[in-house]
Amino acid sequence: MYVTVHYSPFIADEANKRKQSVAGSWRMDEIHIKVKGQWTYLYLAIDKYGSTVDFMLSEHRDEVAATAFFKQAVDHNELASKVVIDKKGANNAGSENINILIFLAGLLGFIDMLKVKYLNNIIEQDHRFIKKITKPMMGFKTFHSASATLA
Repeated sequence: MYVTVHYSPFIADEANKRKQSVAGSWRMDEIHIKVKGQWTYLYLAIDKYGSTVDFMLSEHRDEVAATAFFKQAVDHNELASKVVIDKKGANNAGSENINILIFLAGLLGFIDMLKVKYLNNIIEQDHRFIKKITKPMMGFKTFHSASATLA
């Protein structure tokens, strides 16, 4: 157990160094997983080809968490031209907040947010892979180990 938690951040850093650029059209969603018997939320974004844009583990599914995820994704990648989100209010509010931050930063473009259910099918299929990995583990013991292992 200790070995996984100890070395996972290093493996994740190496993977991020080798990360390729992603397309300008993203799909964003969240999935719930158990950490220490409590439900937590894994925010995930992939591009239109299925490459991972970014992810973030959060204890809450609200506007603050969605905004933090969008900010992290934009900071680690180029600015997306459009993002497909589901119809949850928190994701919509988070996307509006990131567009306000882009405006305040003086950037010329905005992220176009689309709420088209069938365009998110590719990310919904990606959830099956994550559940397949995490279900036999019956959840994670700590938030840190969950974040490091998922990275």
